[in-house]
Amino acid sequence: MLTLFHSPGSCSDGILLLLEEVRAEYEVVVIDVMKGMQRTPEFLGKNPKGKVPALMRKDGLVLTEFQAIAFWLAKRFETAGLWPDLLETQCRTLEALDFIVGSVHMRGFTLVKVPQKFQLDDKGTEDLRAFGQSEVEKGLRTLSKMLGESPYLLGSFGIADAALFYVLRWAKKEGMELPQNLERFLTAMSERSSAQVVINQS
Repeated sequence: MLTLFHSPGSCSDGILLLLEEVRAEYEVVVIDVMKGMQRTPEFLGKNPKGKVPALMRKDGLVLTEFQAIAFWLAKRFETAGLWPDLLETQCRTLEALDFIVGSVHMRGFTLVKVPQKFQLDDKGTEDLRAFGQSEVEKGLRTLSKMLGESPYLLGSFGIADAALFYVLRWAKKEGMELPQNLERFLTAMSERSSAQVVINQS
């Protein structure tokens, strides 16, 4: 059985969604980051980075980082059809995934959510938050162009869509207005049974 170390409402929501999509046998260990559980010796012994998501395989090996875990799930459960066959589409999947996690999440939402990690005075914190919001909004416009009129980023549902799902939920929580096609995507995604599991645990 797989074990997901998960903080509801975090980016690990996307991995929980993928576990449901591939119909994996798994259990969830909740890591309450607000209480600092990610810094406990028990968790650091499994993931020295002190971050979620982390996925422990039944052989005890722990996988970390959203992109790596998502790729492993897609390849391990190939019958779920989450990894494309064509090389170009594989590259586009990695491109989209890296942009969502590396730019929209890390460069944008990190500053929106926790600017105080990088700046202690109030003025600097607000400036960082405003910069982060502008980066998120710019990223959403890019993602809107990438999605176009397609139901999913690469035509059919794949691992990049799980990442898009969690950042769009964050955007809504922050009161950001989504482009129409991203709003449509989020609404459709939210109706998937896998997404309902995520929503009910958030």
